[in-house]
Amino acid sequence: MKFQILLASLFSQMKTRQWWLTMLFWIALSLPAQATVIIRVAIERDVNQVKVGSSTPAAIKDGSGRTLGQLPAMGSYFAQAIPGSGVALDKWRSGLFWIEPTGKGHVYINDRWYRGRTLVLPTTKGVTAVNWVNLEEYLYSVVGGEMSSSWPQAALKAQAIAARTYALYERQRQRNNPVFDLGDSPDRWQIYKGVNSESRATYNAVDATAGQVLTFNNQIILSVFHACSGGHTENVEDVWSGRRLPYLRGVPDYDMNVSECNNWTRTFSSGELSQRFPGIGNVKDIKLESFSPFRSVTTLRIIGDKGSKVLRGEEVRTALKLRSTRFIINRAGGNFVLQGRGFGHGLGMSQWGAQQLALRGANHLQILGYYFRGVALTPIKSK
Repeated sequence: MKFQILLASLFSQMKTRQWWLTMLFWIALSLPAQATVIIRVAIERDVNQVKVGSSTPAAIKDGSGRTLGQLPAMGSYFAQAIPGSGVALDKWRSGLFWIEPTGKGHVYINDRWYRGRTLVLPTTKGVTAVNWVNLEEYLYSVVGGEMSSSWPQAALKAQAIAARTYALYERQRQRNNPVFDLGDSPDRWQIYKGVNSESRATYNAVDATAGQVLTFNNQIILSVFHACSGGHTENVEDVWSGRRLPYLRGVPDYDMNVSECNNWTRTFSSGELSQRFPGIGNVKDIKLESFSPFRSVTTLRIIGDKGSKVLRGEEVRTALKLRSTRFIINRAGGNFVLQGRGFGHGLGMSQWGAQQLALRGANHLQILGYYFRGVALTPIKSK
């Protein structure tokens, strides 16, 4: 049987402290059994060697599932590639290795503990270590890595659903990747620190929303999020050109007064910019050429004495290593001073905005319905 909640949330103008939430729920008869999903997270990629271990005695297996030996509890070894023949792990040699803890043990990869098991395999540039972990247990860590565990449960629950949806979106997008679904770095994926970022609050948020994802037209959405927007989120096509998505639309935000991620300053000297963009010679000026409807910079031109460099969309932020694209430029003593608000790409859910809405009494469904327009809350279905 299908179970679906259609989210629709409308907030009033932000000129006063009053605000209203409306929710439309469509609930069918029953929820199917939750599917068990394994996520493959690349912890180390293409490195010369990686240290692996286990908190309990762990079986060491080869690619066929044959047990080669046992890794002692709290022991660790360096795995490294053997050119043309696989991986070496202490006295063992194999095309690849599985490390599977006994009982409720955790695996160790370099400097962190993780749930699940570890796959170590050779790549063209060395070895890669992948953590195979249950999706819900993966989220115990991600929620705590992305948000403070001290935040209201409504915000943590919204984060859990958004992170679960994003993980499955990436898993689907990477379906032809034989090695991994996701990495663990925030610049490209979600923050995943293993058991170190788990807490009772993250367990509660994940368990309370277990198996729930966001969909649009029965498809899992790209449920991106960021620290804070600086007052207004963005339409996706203004950040990632050519990718207009009906559920990623700019909305007024509630993170304007959050000091932790607003009012930043970044100063560049002409020489620093000239080194960063060597093809244009000595930098003479920076021009803000176009803006989004909500006043984020969408086109920036850096002008040198030998040419110019144009940055567009998200490239404005990443190429200059800025907190956001919502900024102005002033000149000071020959330097370019960028003053801005916000932290992140500005798409989807503002995490600080979610926290502020939760403090005002919004629940997690209202938060998600506000930042992701026209989506439905749908269970992961058994197969």
